[in-house]
Amino acid sequence: MARGLPGGPLGDAKGAMNPEISDAGHMNSSADMKQAQAEPVRLPRTDTQAPQGLELRHLRYFVAVADAGTFTHAAERLFIAQPTLSQQIRRLEQAIGAPLLRRGHDGVQLSAAGTMLLDTARDVLAMVDHGVSQTRQVAGLGRPRLRFVIPPRLPEVLTVTTASALRSAAVAADVDVAWMDTPLDAEFSPIRQRQADAGLGWLTASPDALPAPLDAMSLGEFEPDLWIPASHPAGRRGSIGLDELAGMDVIHGPRRAEPGTYDAWTSIVRAVDPRFQFTVPPLRHSLQVVLAFAATAGRPTAVLTGPAAIAGPPPGVIRLPCPPGTGDMVRVSIAGHPLTATAAIVWHGDLPRPLQQILFDTADGVTPQPEASLSRAG
Repeated sequence: MARGLPGGPLGDAKGAMNPEISDAGHMNSSADMKQAQAEPVRLPRTDTQAPQGLELRHLRYFVAVADAGTFTHAAERLFIAQPTLSQQIRRLEQAIGAPLLRRGHDGVQLSAAGTMLLDTARDVLAMVDHGVSQTRQVAGLGRPRLRFVIPPRLPEVLTVTTASALRSAAVAADVDVAWMDTPLDAEFSPIRQRQADAGLGWLTASPDALPAPLDAMSLGEFEPDLWIPASHPAGRRGSIGLDELAGMDVIHGPRRAEPGTYDAWTSIVRAVDPRFQFTVPPLRHSLQVVLAFAATAGRPTAVLTGPAAIAGPPPGVIRLPCPPGTGDMVRVSIAGHPLTATAAIVWHGDLPRPLQQILFDTADGVTPQPEASLSRAG
């Protein structure tokens, strides 16, 4: 049978076990304990704590400036005055203790610290927005919201058809759609990082190759438009081989506009000529401007657009007429249709089932037209 400590309570037991402790000593110890309990415990400060005064709006402003490239454009998107935006960014830099942006005549560039903060800021804002949205839905406040990305430079026929189908499906499901004009890379990072719920973009491999937790539905295969000088032998044939194309200067890009298709198509052409590389457009204006530069180049130069037409149109399908101002350039096809990309709706795997159903209904309602749509070079 276990024996208890003599005297009952722990304090009495300690006194019994330590006869040298006097009443005065016991009183002093009690006073010391009360004083220790009254004083707040001060933990040492660590470098992992967020600076005081840092607010979510500072992060939103910083991300907006980084995305826009200039304070002027960012202020317009945020609907605030430019001096106010500049002041808030300076306060953020003061709170961080390091410069985040390098200002120049051609816009702003991220410093090393700014590059590090940008990815973290996106994650924080995405998590907060997602959490607030989910909380409101659980509380029965407001309608569910679907954040959908439609990047720039997509074929108009694909964009219009998809946006119309998505809007109709969302209205029928009583869901709000927040449209986002954001570039999408091959990994669909904005969706994977919860900055968006879903988006329309290009797959250059099987949907099964997408990184987790992404899912996708294919909408159809597209290919680029190719323009070559009318004097080129392939111009009269209406078709050019990939080996012929690899021997020309090909204006396409820039890479940051559509990195997925840019890298995939570069690899395909390099299988014919390992030294091949695309030429960045000298001016990023209309297709007609790029064609004018190509027509006056010193050596045979082609212009390759981004995915613009349904790949391999069946016989009898008439392509759209050449736009005015194409000069001495003619549009031809690439033999065998080796350069393609699959249009797809991509979403985050943990998207609530009702929102996924809207995407399923959208895909069912999208029927791309077998016509080429005029797009910028890239």
